[in-house]
Amino acid sequence: MGTGAWIVLILILLVIFWIVAIYNSFVRMNAGIDNAYKQIDVQLKRRYDLIPNLVEAVKGYMKFEKETLEAVISARSKAMSTPPGAEKFAAEGALSGVLGKLMAVAENYPDLKSNEQVKTLMEELRTTENQLAFARQFYNDSVMTLNTKVGQFPSNMIAGMFNFKPKTYFQIEEAARVTPKVDINI
Repeated sequence: MGTGAWIVLILILLVIFWIVAIYNSFVRMNAGIDNAYKQIDVQLKRRYDLIPNLVEAVKGYMKFEKETLEAVISARSKAMSTPPGAEKFAAEGALSGVLGKLMAVAENYPDLKSNEQVKTLMEELRTTENQLAFARQFYNDSVMTLNTKVGQFPSNMIAGMFNFKPKTYFQIEEAARVTPKVDINI
């Protein structure tokens, strides 16, 4: 075998190793995104478990906020039953919005704020919401990394060959971005 043949063979091997490395990075990124999504699920499960306990604890104090409690229960049910994807993200955003309203309403009830069980549940819910926000941020960072690589040259050629597609970011609905207005005038 001549020198030219060795050079061609080495170049072919380098291209193959490069393709394998890019492919493996896409596989690793997809696995990271799947893991990040499952971390969101863990926090959502914790939130789903806390909500009924919180609603039961505040029911007696918030007789005049029945609509808020029903909205929380309804949003929780919808979020739990929605399959993964963009619709799930929207349902979770709506649940976050009504939970924010519930927490804001609860702040206006002195007896409720002083109840130890309610205080504990509210603190657990706040902690869960913070962890959920972090998990969503991590998910979106992972999606951004993959989407950037899928779009950049020359890795976009490998993405196209092996059918790697951009992923969807976790976004909340516009309605969930609005600060809830609380009126406790009876």
